[in-house]
Amino acid sequence: MAGNTRRTSDAFELATAIVFQSSGQNFALTPRNLTEQPQFEIDFMKQVPTTWDETRFIDGYPGKYVVLARRHADQWYIAALNAQKEPLTLSLDIKDYNVKSLITDEADITNTVSLPLKADKKGNVKLAVQSNGGAVLF
Repeated sequence: MAGNTRRTSDAFELATAIVFQSSGQNFALTPRNLTEQPQFEIDFMKQVPTTWDETRFIDGYPGKYVVLARRHADQWYIAALNAQKEPLTLSLDIKDYNVKSLITDEADITNTVSLPLKADKKGNVKLAVQSNGGAVLF
């Protein structure tokens, strides 16, 4: 079939709403795509802010990966994008961010899942970010 093939996952695309600075969010979907997406993805697209009060760089390397936190009012969002050929395992200290939910990819990046987020006693979480995948913590 002719056309373009998207190489990134749904979680990657959702995370770009946090990583990229824009006063208007744009999600590339066709009307049929809206009925094909899990409800948690639609809900996230409806709630993600378009303006931010604070931005914090957490980790990253140009052209490889990025982990960025942004705050709107009293709600923090953390986004991770992985542009490398291999999965990335991160240990994140989230105790200052009060994030409780995770949207991420399963291993083959064709399935995105929404999970409750639970940190260890020190406030850390281990996060696997697949190649061309992403994660959102909120």
